[in-house]
Amino acid sequence: MTIRFGAHSHSANPLDWARDLGTNVLQFYLDDPQGWKKPDFTVDISAAAAEGIDVYVHAPYVVNVASTNNRVRIPSRKLLQQHVTEAARVGAKGVVVHGGHVTGGDDLVDGFTNWRKAIDGLDLPIPILIENTAGGTYAMARFLESLQVLWAAIEGSDNIGQVGFCLDTCHAFAAGLDMTTLVDDVRAITGRIDLVHLNDSKGAAGSGVDRHANLGTGQVPAEQLVEVARTAGAPLILETPGGMEGHVADIAWLRERL
Repeated sequence: MTIRFGAHSHSANPLDWARDLGTNVLQFYLDDPQGWKKPDFTVDISAAAAEGIDVYVHAPYVVNVASTNNRVRIPSRKLLQQHVTEAARVGAKGVVVHGGHVTGGDDLVDGFTNWRKAIDGLDLPIPILIENTAGGTYAMARFLESLQVLWAAIEGSDNIGQVGFCLDTCHAFAAGLDMTTLVDDVRAITGRIDLVHLNDSKGAAGSGVDRHANLGTGQVPAEQLVEVARTAGAPLILETPGGMEGHVADIAWLRERL
């Protein structure tokens, strides 16, 4: 089986990042990941398809469609739609978005309901890929139990065919999930894994700390990272530190083991 893999670009021209790495998958931000403004992406990456490079976009971190706060939830829906529309325009295969959370003391059910409303209201020419998160007692996609409730809430939507899942290994480890059964556990809930963020973790198992480490340098056992990469059946994206140099080293580490 051929595994497709690449990295999150930190270049002004994301396509050059994939070319320099010699990889066939690419992820990048359309705009400031901490900002609320409508994306204005002007770089020409139209050659990606012809070069066999699959493109994914990561939505801004501020997006939280689960929030019970109207001043967060409503702008989040708008911003997510803008990123989906723009990502489709540039030829992306999907948009990764974090599962989000409700505020402490709020009912988790409200967060799951808000996710369903958001998905019902989105125009999805390409899929959104909900990503599991590392910490937060009130998170929608940290624990398997909450992920199961989230999927039950959204699976009746007419848009469910355009909702996938992005599995982050650092987040899963930091959340305290069992890495040895992780792929099967997630598939049993979502029925699919569309993309893997293959990251080691600086934080300990169950710490809830979202700090990525280069492959083989963190606290996730190497064999567990490799097993997820081998069995997930999805493209792999590195979100590890160190820029181009770090990604080159991580790709060499991965190639040696796969």
